[in-house]
Amino acid sequence: MASPFFFVFLLSGLLLENTYASPNYREALSKSLLFFQGQRSGRLPGDQKLAWRFNSGLTDGSSAHVELTGGYYDAGDNVKFNFPMAFTTTMLSWSSLEYGKKMGPELQNARVAIRWATDYLLKCARATPGKLYVGVGDPNGDHKCWERPEDMDTPRTVYSVSASNPGSDVAAETAAALAASSMVFRKIDPKYSRLLLATAKKVMQFAIQYRGAYSDSLASAVCPFYCSYSGYKDELLWGAAWLHRATNNQYYINFIKSLGGGDQPDIFSWDNKYAGAYVLLSRRAVLNKDNNFEVYKQAAENFMCKILPNSPSSSTKYTQGGLMYKLPQSNLQYVTSITFLLTTYAKYMKSTKHTFNCGNSVVAPNALIKLSKRQVDYILGVNPMKMSYMVGFGSSFPKRIHHRGSSLPSRAVRSNSLGCSGGFQSFRTPNPNPNILTGAIVGGPDRNDQYPDQRDDYSRSEPATYINAAFVGPLAYFVGKSH
Repeated sequence: MASPFFFVFLLSGLLLENTYASPNYREALSKSLLFFQGQRSGRLPGDQKLAWRFNSGLTDGSSAHVELTGGYYDAGDNVKFNFPMAFTTTMLSWSSLEYGKKMGPELQNARVAIRWATDYLLKCARATPGKLYVGVGDPNGDHKCWERPEDMDTPRTVYSVSASNPGSDVAAETAAALAASSMVFRKIDPKYSRLLLATAKKVMQFAIQYRGAYSDSLASAVCPFYCSYSGYKDELLWGAAWLHRATNNQYYINFIKSLGGGDQPDIFSWDNKYAGAYVLLSRRAVLNKDNNFEVYKQAAENFMCKILPNSPSSSTKYTQGGLMYKLPQSNLQYVTSITFLLTTYAKYMKSTKHTFNCGNSVVAPNALIKLSKRQVDYILGVNPMKMSYMVGFGSSFPKRIHHRGSSLPSRAVRSNSLGCSGGFQSFRTPNPNPNILTGAIVGGPDRNDQYPDQRDDYSRSEPATYINAAFVGPLAYFVGKSH
């Protein structure tokens, strides 16, 4: 029997649906992609729209005698962590593959955002035989300072994995990113696409051959920031699933089968890829009725039953305002990633009129879509605070985000460096950030739907590339539905 809470949730959702106009999804989609320009590292192009950002990290890689400029800063700091960056790239690519036809002119902007990451990831995979570079910038040194990326004077240490210091998790995620993006560029830039796929195969082989967690190899350089808490089996599954989709080579299915059963989580994130892999693999079962993939369809549906509030096996909490609430640390990263899986699985279901059961309840695709729309709309301002959690979207949005470049005067205003500690004056001020990081989605409100908008409250006020990347797909889906 469904819990009384569900009926309250459903009722409040229905009441809300009847009393508000849907947000402008097209504008939100455009801004969600524009955000990535604010995270760029390297030499910025002439068409850079966020004009308060300038060149940075131009010597990245030099300490290891390699050229590793480019890529993205992960969040509000000035470090390039390849593990979450690769996941960001995979999710942007998946968004483009599933929803590209609904994206209109934003599809080209998505490709630009993907290529800014893949150009860098290719360097990391190809610069030195037998090595995969997995990050630039000492996170401990960086986090002691509050300075613009353009002024960085902290150690730009280069980190790598190899046969003797393996990193199956970061390697398989890099392979997933390269394989997924190879499909994005297949028709528009075949030569680049072939390079991405050839590199993806090599990096995946490295992940398979030399087993080990990158957290063990790199310790304090990646922990506690982006430790691989879930282990590396999920990345091996995810990477092989993407290589299979890109190549249709039976080798990857045989490898997936050799991994055996995986966890049945109720989460999807830069760390835990099981649910994403199940949805990706279920596509063949739902769309092509291929029985070889039936087990992944079952796993994907088990995941959905853990998310849906009316399900007997639901393990997901919701705030009174209707927001999925997983963990206090940057909760919206889980909301956007899970919402992506909800819309994508519903899309597969709709194409074949498929339904499934959670206990005795029959779940139709619209149940997933309604929940997904509720999450998207909440993030865009339909919530108890009447505040959008996307910077620059709507009349009320976070003004004091935990982000160095956004919170400090731009070089256009103040050309001289503030140094490592000079910026803390700006960090501590109650004034709004001088530079608007348009499109950035922050960590989000607490379990009581409250958001204090404080710069030092990083678990709620810090944006991140992987929060945005997963949101692009659902936004594109609802753009397509709002004509």
